Amino acid sequence: MDAQAREMTRSVSSSHSTASSQTSKSSHLGESPVCPLRSPDPNPLIHLLPEFYDRFAGRQALLTYASQNSIPVVQTAAKPWSTDENLFHISYEAGILEDPNITPPAEMWKLTKAPEDAPQTPERISIEFKAGLPVKVDVPGDKKNYTDAVEIFLALNALGRKHGIGRIDIVENRFIGVKSRGCYESPGATILRAAHVDLEGLTLDRNVRALRDQFVTIELSRILYNGHFFTPEREFVTSAIPASQRTVNGVVRLKLYKGNVVVEGRESPEVRAFFFW
Repeated sequence: MDAQAREMTRSVSSSHSTASSQTSKSSHLGESPVCPLRSPDPNPLIHLLPEFYDRFAGRQALLTYASQNSIPVVQTAAKPWSTDENLFHISYEAGILEDPNITPPAEMWKLTKAPEDAPQTPERISIEFKAGLPVKVDVPGDKKNYTDAVEIFLALNALGRKHGIGRIDIVENRFIGVKSRGCYESPGATILRAAHVDLEGLTLDRNVRALRDQFVTIELSRILYNGHFFTPEREFVTSAIPASQRTVNGVVRLKLYKGNVVVEGRESPEVRAFFFW
């Protein structure tokens, strides 16, 4: 635990919230609830953390405190998993989910329908990209289109929810050296990613794509997962992304059906010749 404590301490200066969240999560998986951030650190906020961890040794202590002080929380003793929700996704961890062989209860999922309960009729949409960014979503069935960035995401979230798209259940390797089971719903992001990856196949130079996937994708994922967004290395890595996306322009046609995002066609002004075999 000493090596993990030193590693965690070094990461705190770049991401207080991520470090404290990960430390809390480690206690749910059997590690000591005592805060590992007791090592000397120049950050003046560090001394506040031990008091919190000493008072609240685990999730049940937090639930008890909330109940005694009439603090409204979604979690209960019967449904103690934690959630973290934003525009992009919602995550579920801890509680009964700590057993990787327990099937998540149906009532846990909040953002999407179960695929088996999704409509029997598929829905077709198209997404337009410019320089790798979504700029327009057409939904012919509703006779609607969306061009504002937030509206695009909200519309795709609604479509993903309707068609049961975007659920995953995985076991992760945490920064602090433990494995953690997490369940996620990312309806709109799942649709966007499927369309974007497909369009890259049509428009992106193969060597650029290979270099991007061998370095930028892996390193940026590691940096973000470990909570190191506000760092020089993140700035360095993300500076390569705009150049890689310069030719990712075009439209992708999709079919949404019972948890699946099926690409049915794509076109791009970057493609000026027919394919030959």
